[in-house]
Amino acid sequence: MSLTVTPQLVEAARVGELTDEAFLDCVRTSLPFAYELVERLAAELGPAQAAGSDFTAFDGTPPTDAEGGQLLRAMASTSIRSALERRFGVALVFQNCHRVGMFGLDAIGGEQYRQFVSREAQILNQKPELVNC
Repeated sequence: MSLTVTPQLVEAARVGELTDEAFLDCVRTSLPFAYELVERLAAELGPAQAAGSDFTAFDGTPPTDAEGGQLLRAMASTSIRSALERRFGVALVFQNCHRVGMFGLDAIGGEQYRQFVSREAQILNQKPELVNC
């Protein structure tokens, strides 16, 4: 299961009253590693841009398989990823659980963005130890 939901959250969704705030609170509590990683990247983006980069990225290994699973679930879900992007005003790009990038919205389509999301970058980011991530 991707998210741990309360009966109240289910009811709000059922009657069309689910807010982004309530949804993101559920994401934050259900997928804390993924949420905190995105929050940290958002804090790093401004300084990265000030230094001349269009993006910041997580280039590590999640500490545990469970945390790697959280990151995979957050990035694989369009609704979760979109809510995170709206919350932080960014674009998230994903190669695998060891490479998550964050771009400012004005950088979408720019050279660094195109390079990050290219098939070449995907191939060059592969390592044998990442086959089952």
